[in-house]
Amino acid sequence: MPTIWVDADACPVVVKDILFRASRRTGVPVRLVANHFMNVPNIPSVRLVQVSSGFDVADNLIAQQAQPGDLVITSDIPLAAEVVDKGVKAISPRGEHHAPDTIRQRLNMRDFLETMRSSGVEVGGGPPKLNQADRQAFARHLDQFLAGLDRI
Repeated sequence: MPTIWVDADACPVVVKDILFRASRRTGVPVRLVANHFMNVPNIPSVRLVQVSSGFDVADNLIAQQAQPGDLVITSDIPLAAEVVDKGVKAISPRGEHHAPDTIRQRLNMRDFLETMRSSGVEVGGGPPKLNQADRQAFARHLDQFLAGLDRI
């Protein structure tokens, strides 16, 4: 059965709750990868994978372990690009689908903005707070993924 891999350190609680409910309902394995301890509900198909702290340690584990057919939940564009290149599906906690035909553009824009920030140019603030439309978009993409499992 495919696995849902979660870049859990920055994943909003409401998104984790959606994933927990889905895992309880369907039995799909959910692996929360984080560099710190977090409580997870007592659901047999949900597990915390705690990694050591360090730059991209959680991302690297997800990139190594995720297989085609799996789903990765991440806001990290480089991680999304890496797993999409492997044939793994990826969505952000905001419900943005990271597709093979769009991920390179997002990665290029991210790199451009990073270059601007490192050169001292102020480039906006962080993303806005997760809203109801974001949660609905995430849940819709998750449901589409789970519906596809019925055909496996």
